[in-house]
Amino acid sequence: MEENGQPSESNVTPDAPRGVFKVSVDEKGRLKLPALIVEYFQALGEKKVFITTLDIKEVRIYPVSVWRKTEKLLEEPGEDFAHRQDLAMIASSYGKDDELDQQGRLTLPGDLRRELGLEKDEARLRWYQGHLKLVSGQEHERRLEAAKANLDYKLKALQVKGL
Repeated sequence: MEENGQPSESNVTPDAPRGVFKVSVDEKGRLKLPALIVEYFQALGEKKVFITTLDIKEVRIYPVSVWRKTEKLLEEPGEDFAHRQDLAMIASSYGKDDELDQQGRLTLPGDLRRELGLEKDEARLRWYQGHLKLVSGQEHERRLEAAKANLDYKLKALQVKGL
């Protein structure tokens, strides 16, 4: 905190990137992150990530600090422990640790890339709930069309709640 009562720059959490970014995966499986996302990782002080999936529909790219919390959640006992074990199995089977290189690239795990059809293909990337979500261009269009269904109803329902 600075003397004027304002938070110091080192204590300010940067805003997460907004929007959907068009990206591509090269022939070596490298994903070049948009500059805005690289800058965000730098502002967070994060270079290491865990790249995985939980649903075999989208790639999830977690800053390692966020992945540790997710891992802990998956390891907690409870009535849904069998579900947590299954998700942990999927995450570890398809996942890998990686680090942003000097050009702001990450290398996607080969099995995951092939399973989701992301080899040498245009894809869409967005920041959501503390991590990056990466889907093929085709999957993005499918999700966008599904989101448009009953849009008036969805909007009105959330406006009642203060949107």
